[in-house]
Amino acid sequence: MKNSNLLRSATFLAIILIASSFTPIPFIGEESLESVFKRIKNEVESNSQAYDNLGNACKTLGHRLTGSLNGKKAEEYAYNLFKKYGFRDTKYQGFQVEAWARDTVTLQIGPPKSDNIKDVKVVSLAMTPVEANINGSIIDAGNGLDEDFEKIKNDVTGKIVLMNIGLLDAKPGQKNLHRSEKTALAIKNGAIGVIFANTVKGEVLLTGTASVTGNLISIPAVCVSLESGMEIRNWLQSQPKLLAMIEMHNVSKPIKARNVVATLKGENSKLKHEKIVIGGHLDSWDLAQGAIDNGLGSFSVIDIARTFKALGLKSKRTIEFVAFMGEEEGLLGSKAYIERAKKTGELEDVVYMINLDMTNNVYGFNAGGRNELLQLFKDLGDKVKAIDPEFGNQITNAAGLHSDNQSFLLEGIPAGTPNGKLEKGVLDCYHANCDGFSLVNKKEMENTVKYTAMLLYGVANTANFPAKKLDFYSTKDFFIKQNLRRELELGNEWRWGND
Repeated sequence: MKNSNLLRSATFLAIILIASSFTPIPFIGEESLESVFKRIKNEVESNSQAYDNLGNACKTLGHRLTGSLNGKKAEEYAYNLFKKYGFRDTKYQGFQVEAWARDTVTLQIGPPKSDNIKDVKVVSLAMTPVEANINGSIIDAGNGLDEDFEKIKNDVTGKIVLMNIGLLDAKPGQKNLHRSEKTALAIKNGAIGVIFANTVKGEVLLTGTASVTGNLISIPAVCVSLESGMEIRNWLQSQPKLLAMIEMHNVSKPIKARNVVATLKGENSKLKHEKIVIGGHLDSWDLAQGAIDNGLGSFSVIDIARTFKALGLKSKRTIEFVAFMGEEEGLLGSKAYIERAKKTGELEDVVYMINLDMTNNVYGFNAGGRNELLQLFKDLGDKVKAIDPEFGNQITNAAGLHSDNQSFLLEGIPAGTPNGKLEKGVLDCYHANCDGFSLVNKKEMENTVKYTAMLLYGVANTANFPAKKLDFYSTKDFFIKQNLRRELELGNEWRWGND
């Protein structure tokens, strides 16, 4: 009888331990998740300052280009907000980078030995040469994917490649490459220059880095509008040897930039050494205000921090709220964060990273390719849905690159971003001269703050975070399973050789 009772007790304890690995079980006197989520909901819906802070920053700062005076002012703006909200432990995390800024660029198109030369409106991509003056025949690489270059690989050397920055007439489900990866393919195949055609109607010009490493590339890369790209292609039909002439002048020099880090110390004796990082890049390109990319994410992170302080929320684990700089020029701020954490030994403490980059109107949670997180995220999502029926509660599981989460994934650290949505008319202004505050929807931005704050609180207070840091070779397997190897190879970030 005694043994039977012991067996039942052991079984009951095992069930409790298994459940606690996914869902936090409050200690005596500890507030329930449902209660905290209700308070977060009420606080954000009544008092969120994310929208107003972003609007003020867009009005008073303008763009937030890393290395510029505007960029420095943006760092100070974020720092002062964290301090205002009660984060005594707020600091600048400085790093030195090669800062790039555009000066002038021209593109002329015309047949050889002809006076019929046309000036085409153009913008230079970042990390292109300080000085460039080239002319050469244009060769069309379509969407600029591996298969497109395979068709023309014997004809690229010494020519200027024309390719789409997005995908046009693509196969169903076809995956695009980043503009920097397409540029790398062009350089590998011997091109002397690149002309990207935007895929958005309305004479929209787009910028962004053309470098996979964050360093200057060897050839000029520029972007023209969709309409100009179509005109050039039509001209190529009748003039196969059509020439392009690109002249550009840019500025590149070493500067100091700063991530801004605000820390909420963990309070559980066994878990406070573990760290959750939630960040979004504060920097933007200089063609507009950078309201969507990434005012949405960075100012949501700051308002999530405000919400925690306003409600007096405690965390078992330490939380770092980070406004990264230098993301647009090659994930420079998050790389600097990682390198510093390696030197101090703090990187081993980071158990999870939440990245908000153009994250808007959150409707679900993404486990970031880690199956171990699915149950935790489902449990948290169900609780959010129970207290706020507007929450979509869509749980997905896929990893992505080309934002600050990549720096953490490469170290084997679980990282992801909540599921959000932007309307096509807003996405069309990505990296473009129309990315202004008028595109921002107040309620949708508040949804990002509200639901991400709930996710953060749940993750930071779960009894046992289920996804562990991957070792070197498990990280390799992770990227292969997520179909991200080719992108990392093109970005010179593949660390595992050719096996």
